[in-house]
Amino acid sequence: MPRKPTKKQASPKRKGQRMNLSVAGVLPTHVPKRWIKFLVGLFLLPLAWVLTQTFFTAFARTTLNDAFWITEEFWFFSLGVVFWLVVFFGLPRPTRIYVFGHELTHALWVWLMGGRVHRFQISRDGGYILADRTNTWIALAPYFFPIYSVLAILIYGGCGLFCDVAVTPWPESLYAAIGLTWAFHMTFTCWMIPKGQPDLHYGGTFFSLTLIYLLNLALLALLLILASPQITWAGFGQDLLQNAIDFTVQITLACNRLLRHW
Repeated sequence: MPRKPTKKQASPKRKGQRMNLSVAGVLPTHVPKRWIKFLVGLFLLPLAWVLTQTFFTAFARTTLNDAFWITEEFWFFSLGVVFWLVVFFGLPRPTRIYVFGHELTHALWVWLMGGRVHRFQISRDGGYILADRTNTWIALAPYFFPIYSVLAILIYGGCGLFCDVAVTPWPESLYAAIGLTWAFHMTFTCWMIPKGQPDLHYGGTFFSLTLIYLLNLALLALLLILASPQITWAGFGQDLLQNAIDFTVQITLACNRLLRHW
């Protein structure tokens, strides 16, 4: 959880300060960010629906028609997922490893946003970083950015500088590692969210959950396009656009029926 260094609170009374009062108290001079993000979350719901439809349609089509389910990419990725599920549900969970990756992801995104991390602390029960800035991407990064999967890819790329990673067993090991680390990311994310994570409160829980779902699904779509030779960027984009058009037409027809009924 990212935290900003505390500063001495300024006195609310200043000479010449203008206050708008009502019976209930001080009226806001601007719309709260959480209200705006709630509306943004509502507008993200159609995009999430269209992306969900496009992803599962593409996955089903390539699995049934192109036999994607018998490819090495699918089997070794699934092997990594199954292995991690056995560990997660059958053995003591490595919570400290998750907490370390969680806070490291916060810190990484602070650096990507041009900020500085002043303190980094973890324990089995939780952790936090102290940084000079925070925003939606920094707060939610651990829930959509699988840092251990990124680390696996970087290790694979680093090994490619010293040996031929295009031959067995290197590609298969990468698929299994991505499957294991992605499952690690998703299981811990789904396990921790219901525990009332403070990170979700930064932009509002509804907006945060919608964005987390959308970005994780986008990551899955990216992995599917890279793993399946039959699915291309252009083809997936065309399906996404067509589904968006169909969804818009259906919503328009439904609104017209309601208006006629009224």
